[in-house]
Amino acid sequence: MTMMQQISTEAILNVLKNVIDPDLKKDIVSLNMVRNIKLDQNQLSFDLVLTTPACPLKELLRSECLKNIATLDSELKVDINVTSEVTSIRSNEINILPSVKNIICVASGKGGVGKSTVSVNLAYSLAKMGAKVGLLDADIHGPSIPQMLGIQDIKPEIREIKGKHYMVPIEKDGVKVLSIGLVVDARQAIVWRGPMVTSALKQFITDTIWGKLDYLILDMPPGTGDVHITMTQTVPMTGAIIVTTPQQVAVADARKAVAMYRLDSMKVPIIGLIENMAYFTPAELPENKYYLFGKDGGKKLAEEYEIPFLGEVPLIQNIMQGAEDGVPAVNTTDQHIIDVYRTIAENAARFIAISNEKKQIEATTES
Repeated sequence: MTMMQQISTEAILNVLKNVIDPDLKKDIVSLNMVRNIKLDQNQLSFDLVLTTPACPLKELLRSECLKNIATLDSELKVDINVTSEVTSIRSNEINILPSVKNIICVASGKGGVGKSTVSVNLAYSLAKMGAKVGLLDADIHGPSIPQMLGIQDIKPEIREIKGKHYMVPIEKDGVKVLSIGLVVDARQAIVWRGPMVTSALKQFITDTIWGKLDYLILDMPPGTGDVHITMTQTVPMTGAIIVTTPQQVAVADARKAVAMYRLDSMKVPIIGLIENMAYFTPAELPENKYYLFGKDGGKKLAEEYEIPFLGEVPLIQNIMQGAEDGVPAVNTTDQHIIDVYRTIAENAARFIAISNEKKQIEATTES
């Protein structure tokens, strides 16, 4: 028998145990990331199942796999099928949205920091990388997402199932979207008290056919109040992403948002912080950065609370213009904007997976 014929599946797994996921601090075999190993003489193939399609470490892990397998036989031909299976801490036993793996609040302490723009482009970036994504506009009094996606004239389908009526989200560019702005006339002021607002949002969660999603992004209203508390009590959240601009007026309110999600009554993990409108770069001087609202306010806040800093978004006219025209910035030809949001989406997906792993370890330890 040749050396190639002597290689076993067990030997392959043993060398792959040397490949450590840098984020989860465990080897890829114990994490069940290596599947469907097939050996046929000098041909080896297997699936490398990552924790998210937005994983920024896929090439590193793939390279480490090839390097370790080569120690068995340098002539072995290796085909690695890199795929993904988004992790979740949301049990299938949960009655509300059991088919949604991760529910992420995008929040801010105040309005005007570009939270909705970030929510839209984050959702679209995740979808462009292969994730199944939903986007819920939870800002009842100021819904802006229909305008940003150019769907303000489309009404959601109502479907009757076993005598009960459900809404069907509008699908735009592969993202499932729902907003009060799709239900009521845009010229109509929504003058509702707190209980009516929370009741409507509960319906958007429980009476909507969201289907299977890797990530459901909730664009939360600004501030800290009833809606945030009700949403975390209605449906188990995976985590929250905080958006701020650099100036201290915005940072002070973002600090309150971080503190709110850390309350014992909520206990929602902070996935990370995004600094929006971090600097201005004119199109004719792409290398120049002008810090119109101060510098590094969000980055310093992330350091203060020891939460991940997911990235900074520059103040670029095309981002604003995309929102005006109903075309998300990541769907334009501006590669700089696409790369900025892609990095943020990769970081968000990465820290969601890390947070889920920590929660899983905590749950195992407690049991």
